[in-house]
Amino acid sequence: MAHVERILIVGGGIAGLTLATALHQHGFTAELIERSPYWHAVGAGIAVQPNGMRILRALGMGAAVEQAGAVIHHWDFCDQLGEVLSETDLEALWGDDGPFIGIERAKLHQALLAAAAAVPSRLGLSVASLAHNDGCVSVGFSDGSTGTYDLVVGADGIASTVRALTSNAAPPVSAGQMAWRSLAPIRPHGLTKLQFLLGDGCFFGLCAVGNGQTYGFGNVTEPRSQDAVQGRLERLRERFAAFGGLVQDYLAALETDEQIHCSAIEWVEQDQWYTGRVVLIGDAAHASSPMMGQGGCLAMEDAYVLAEVLRSVAGVESALETYVSRRKARVTWVQQASRAVAESFRLPPAMRNAALRERGDQSMHQRFAPLIPAP
Repeated sequence: MAHVERILIVGGGIAGLTLATALHQHGFTAELIERSPYWHAVGAGIAVQPNGMRILRALGMGAAVEQAGAVIHHWDFCDQLGEVLSETDLEALWGDDGPFIGIERAKLHQALLAAAAAVPSRLGLSVASLAHNDGCVSVGFSDGSTGTYDLVVGADGIASTVRALTSNAAPPVSAGQMAWRSLAPIRPHGLTKLQFLLGDGCFFGLCAVGNGQTYGFGNVTEPRSQDAVQGRLERLRERFAAFGGLVQDYLAALETDEQIHCSAIEWVEQDQWYTGRVVLIGDAAHASSPMMGQGGCLAMEDAYVLAEVLRSVAGVESALETYVSRRKARVTWVQQASRAVAESFRLPPAMRNAALRERGDQSMHQRFAPLIPAP
């Protein structure tokens, strides 16, 4: 076991809370800080795929997440009117790894927070400075206080302060896509699947989640822009007015501009995941586009593997090197595959649709095959 008496986790999202639970279960002393003054989940819904559910089950959270969400059995790609181009049986794809769960982000966050309740946390606090000093890390906080830790973990997302303080990394890079995410109290046409309806340079995704709700996500290939909250719902309806009944019923069920979260899709190109005794996990290390829906699942895997190697490998530096060696290829695969999917969506619709009809299911199996073995 690596000698780490005090661990600081920076960030209280999926990565940070999963790590807090894993470290506590392995007997480590950790504390967590979150820059927001209150606990909340940013976004609308999320697909927790079987490789993520494998981690949650191992940490004792699987049942709570399954109960709060909806089991998804099929992932379809359709044309913009809703005609199915390819269908993938998710149980056939993933085998016994676990169910594929659609869930509200708030419900997932509640389950993660409950599991991490034994780990002390402080809200409304961020890191202002980091300095290595005699085999430990001196941390200055935003409230003027300080602390000394054997290990600092940056789980603070795509705009990571820890990453900015410890490396010369470039800022996140725009993927040339804008996304609009929301939840509606409807299952259009009795939806039980995850469906991507593909247009020309855009798509609209629908995923069943718990409590009879649906997670909707519109994506348009265009430069980064600011979409004001006022009038957002009407503009979203106009953007996808040519799409079929599933999308129209979903959009009709939305009532307010504030229901819709809008953001640019960004990448983090970060070769170095740790410096000394400061390490990055989740989006802080390797954010990519959501084309494979793997961001949250990779964050859970990062957290689980990091806690495991800290327990099993002697020496902090050796443990961090082992963590990176176990995670790098898997993460790189997802980033490359996500880019490939994005590029395929930019093809002329007739060409793209024909390719999906011919080998869509086969491509899905090839795309996710490297994620089926345990990390």
